[in-house]
Amino acid sequence: MGDAFIRHIELLGYEKRFFPSQHYVYMFLVKWNDLSEKLVYRRFTEIYEFHKALKEMFPIESGDINMENRIIPHLPAPKWFDGQRSTQSRQGTLAEYCYTLVNLPHKISRCLHVVNFFKVRPDDTNPITDSQIKKPEVFLLPKDAKKSSADITGPIVLQTYRAIANYEKSSRSEMALQAGDMVDVVEKSESGWWFCQLKNKRGWVPAAYLEPMDGPDESEEQEPNYAGEQYIVQKSYTAMEEDELTLKEGDTIEVIHKLLDGWWVIRKDETTGYYPSMYLQKAGEASTSVKSELRNRSAPPRRSTIRNAKSIHKQGRKQISQETYRRNSKKYLQSRKNMKEKFQNKANVIIEKNEREENKPKAQPAVPPRPSKDLILNRCTESTRRKIL
Repeated sequence: MGDAFIRHIELLGYEKRFFPSQHYVYMFLVKWNDLSEKLVYRRFTEIYEFHKALKEMFPIESGDINMENRIIPHLPAPKWFDGQRSTQSRQGTLAEYCYTLVNLPHKISRCLHVVNFFKVRPDDTNPITDSQIKKPEVFLLPKDAKKSSADITGPIVLQTYRAIANYEKSSRSEMALQAGDMVDVVEKSESGWWFCQLKNKRGWVPAAYLEPMDGPDESEEQEPNYAGEQYIVQKSYTAMEEDELTLKEGDTIEVIHKLLDGWWVIRKDETTGYYPSMYLQKAGEASTSVKSELRNRSAPPRRSTIRNAKSIHKQGRKQISQETYRRNSKKYLQSRKNMKEKFQNKANVIIEKNEREENKPKAQPAVPPRPSKDLILNRCTESTRRKIL
């Protein structure tokens, strides 16, 4: 049989996943020339990067030279935050895109770029999960979705942020900012690097340089969890500020506050401080190539280190001091210690009680009274009667 190619791509719907953090993936049923059918999952940012590379490979067919020659379908640039509403609204667009893509001339539809993108990956068949986090929620695309124009041209939900200071990019994948620039956030990575777009420019930007338009605080930011989640340090870091911690690879710590700028508050024994989240990995979680590659990058800057930062909000961000983190952590650790001692004491009491019961002398059975002479003469054998005569 010749080279593999795709006969049909059907968008089935999307999944809402909660591990390692909440995100959405689209489900595609890919039908191959050998009559096999495979289910694959892709994020929208992946699909858009694939689309951009395809256009670069075929500049004539993408209309870069002459728009009249364009046959590669359009795919709207990511102008929304990866929420459920936007994920659902773009399904019609993706379904139409895939249908057109497969029906392009063979040099495009059967090229290695297309074939390799839709091949099954290990995480398609065995997605990384956590038994302590709820299972993914599946949302299937209605059968008549293609007939509804609202699904194809539905409203695009934007989440706009403002740059609080100038930022000079340090790599090709990043995007430079000027104070006051209004950017649309495509993806919020827990590493503190956010994928944004500004007019025709797109790239990664430190979250610390951005502020929401409706207020200084992030509505999505979690509350501290002083019980802590156990993480393993995957890359050493030397503290640059007084409220940061210096740790070495392999250290076990507890994360007590996950902040969106990528600097998490962690606890090592009874000490708390900031540490780059991109250098941490949840205990028991398998490492991936994406995370390994991410750790090669430098940690994003912290908000407190940005000079000439100017906010449009009168009030500043609500910040928790390290003293508050330490005090609450100490209270939690003490309560956990007291609880442990309470259970230990209770267990010791039970053990001592059991030991006392075991060592207590057991009552001897009562000795039955000796039978009378008349009783022996009337009921016993001849041999026994002779002994008392």
